[in-house]
Amino acid sequence: MRTRPLKVALLGCGVVGSEVARIMTTHADDLAARIGAPVELAGVAVRRPDRVREGIDKSLITTDATALVKRGDLDVVVEVIGGIEPARTLITTAFEHGASVVSANKALLAQDGAALHEAADEHDRDLYYEAAVAGAIPLIRPLRESLAGDKINRVMGIVNGTTNFILDKMDSTGAGYQEALDEATALGYAEADPTADVEGFDAAAKAAILAGIAFHTRVRLDDVYREGMSEVTAADFASAKEMGCTIKLLAICERAADGESVTARVHPAMIPLSHPLASVREAYNAVFVESDAAGQLMFYGPGAGGAPTASAVLGDLVAVCRNKLAGATGPGESAYTRLPVSPMGEVVTRYHISLDVADKPGVLAQVATVFAEHGVSIDTVRQQGKDGEASLVVVTHRAADAALTGTVDALRQLDTVRGVASIMRVEGE
Repeated sequence: MRTRPLKVALLGCGVVGSEVARIMTTHADDLAARIGAPVELAGVAVRRPDRVREGIDKSLITTDATALVKRGDLDVVVEVIGGIEPARTLITTAFEHGASVVSANKALLAQDGAALHEAADEHDRDLYYEAAVAGAIPLIRPLRESLAGDKINRVMGIVNGTTNFILDKMDSTGAGYQEALDEATALGYAEADPTADVEGFDAAAKAAILAGIAFHTRVRLDDVYREGMSEVTAADFASAKEMGCTIKLLAICERAADGESVTARVHPAMIPLSHPLASVREAYNAVFVESDAAGQLMFYGPGAGGAPTASAVLGDLVAVCRNKLAGATGPGESAYTRLPVSPMGEVVTRYHISLDVADKPGVLAQVATVFAEHGVSIDTVRQQGKDGEASLVVVTHRAADAALTGTVDALRQLDTVRGVASIMRVEGE
């Protein structure tokens, strides 16, 4: 074993960063044995230096992150501060001054992953980011390495624990959206401002990363269709149960049937109770992968939190340090297919549409005619009426999103349609 330690700088020492530092200290001997050299925490950049950080030597604390990454003697920089700037500049500066980088920054990687990979390649450094998607669940490395010889056709998953907790509570207890959100907040699963989670921004960033790796093409955050879940109601869950389904906020990345394009999207969807993702409860994450040779695989576990995320960071740290000792770098960006990302209008799936209509003869015929005129085939129809008003639930066969949008627009023009109560996609069949 090499006795000279590999030097590691930590950018950020919050929930995740403090756990990374703790594990590096308490498991130092094990990490050294696994890597083949000891690992030394050489500096910790923070914004609030006066906070008590147990187990971290105060002499390592600095507020000058730029000076830290410019030291020139660092082997690895671990970035867990999040956001776009200053993280982007600090990462590229670390590459320029000889350090590889381990990051958990999903937002930055989804927006500027290609540029960061190019910077890493230019300076012959590693860029690893297992912790950016699904916390402790090993997912990036299996997609990038274990399945590198396979053709991945679809990646579909629950990649945000907050939203899964809320939807699970709505399903299991009959709670409304706000009630379930309040419980998630009280338990610490939801932030004071939950927008990034409940409106799908967090999941969309992860979908961009997953799609790029799975399909060997560049997918940015702007390429991902995003729809939040704040409009999901108890009535939607009641309808889902009648169909033998539940509702999940899903990140779905697909290769087109002809192999010439890909899609990436995040939205709530009904999913059959028989599908493995339907049984994912509480704040857990799970990702379902479909490929030509391996078939169907599912990755499941805690998707957030200090210790689970730190586990993924430390896994990357060990891999990068091993590469450093071997004088090599691991796999970088693979974007050779250069597949275009198709717009949401071209996505084909099933739909569940709930309409408020007049309770009188001929309404169903009018609605069916509109569906037929727009080339959307109806699978089932359920109608309930009382006192001149009725609810009409239509479940379609698979149709393009653009065709369904045109159908709904035309339905709204009918005098007998009082309103569109809800529209939800049906996935996993």
